[in-house]
Amino acid sequence: MSPIHLIDKYIMMGELGLDGKLYPIKGVLAMAMQAKADGFLGILLPNENAAEAALVDDMNIYCFEHLTEVVDFIGNPKARSPIKRARLLIDHEIKSVTDFSDVKGQENVKRALEIASAGSHNIIMIGPPGAGKTMMAKSIVSILPPLNQMEALETSKIYSITGKLDAVNKLLRSRPFRHPHHSLSAIALIGGGSHPQPGEISLAHNGILFLDELPEFNRSVIEVLRQPMEEGIVCIARAKMSVTFPARFMLMAAMNPCPCGYYNHPKKECHCSPSAIQKYMHKISGPLLDRIDMHIEVVPVLYNELRASKQEETSAIIANRVKNAREIQSHRFKNEEGTYTNAQMNSSQLKKYCPLTSDSEAILKMAMEKFQLSARAFDRIIKVSRSIADLDNSNAIQINHISEALQYRSLDKSNWGQYKN
Repeated sequence: MSPIHLIDKYIMMGELGLDGKLYPIKGVLAMAMQAKADGFLGILLPNENAAEAALVDDMNIYCFEHLTEVVDFIGNPKARSPIKRARLLIDHEIKSVTDFSDVKGQENVKRALEIASAGSHNIIMIGPPGAGKTMMAKSIVSILPPLNQMEALETSKIYSITGKLDAVNKLLRSRPFRHPHHSLSAIALIGGGSHPQPGEISLAHNGILFLDELPEFNRSVIEVLRQPMEEGIVCIARAKMSVTFPARFMLMAAMNPCPCGYYNHPKKECHCSPSAIQKYMHKISGPLLDRIDMHIEVVPVLYNELRASKQEETSAIIANRVKNAREIQSHRFKNEEGTYTNAQMNSSQLKKYCPLTSDSEAILKMAMEKFQLSARAFDRIIKVSRSIADLDNSNAIQINHISEALQYRSLDKSNWGQYKN
């Protein structure tokens, strides 16, 4: 192969120093994947970036320390061999601070988190301070299935662009869990800048975006979540360019029921006025709540439950049920491009994959009329019911599946409805 043809077939990337030394750059994995898609044979790049580029299969990766080495290679390509491709090791060991067996009581919340994990449903937890909302949110990573190869590459590519990939383990192996502070800006959340960079929602791609103390976020900031939550992508337009980043995440949110935190508390008195509670709840719009599949009330754990010697289910046991439900969905949607979990179903897929029994249809109709639920809430209930049925290994959605799904719409019901937008 002549030098000119070699240049045509290979991508060269890296930062060049004045002394000819090659320095590493960000975004190598993303560029390597695009180079493969565009038909290039291989990549020439700095030594420090080689392991990251080698995550892409069927690409010849050559690494160099100095520009003179590149020139020599172009003159005699056979003198240097490509590096061996890195093994795509997907780590199945769950790394989580808290195991579900460490959480005392809260069986209804654990069940809701299991369902949310099974179908990748957005979920919000409402409860007083100290009820365990944040601890359980962080524990959810322990029951989620690990990233598969495609997901690992997709997510690692985003981290590569931002320079956040681990220096040793170049491939993300567990689902990301992003927990931004409530003071973050809209740009930090969805991405942006003069040279657009991914935001928190893209860093949470294929994982969890956890927004603790949701009403404390600027309302204009969290409202920008609406489009990405529906489409799984975020489009950032600038005068000279338009960039699209993936943003297929599972939203988890937590909040107090009122400013003081003790509205509806069984023991402590709430000191908030109705107008203060209304103002607090108005920080979260109805359209945003409509996009959250599950609303779960978290109540304080009783003393007897804290002291009980009952053996709680471990994360491993719950994770196995979630894994089985995800496998059912993987088979269900194998020919549905862009749909991987129940939460991502569109209207036509709901009709196709969510058959209801006559009893299920009747109870759902009654709930829709009683609570004046929106069409979007209707779809969410069906999707959650489908996930509950999958956990039961049931093809049809039974009345008990619909009944349970309806329990997870707390903010639609009358005691909360008066404070809704």
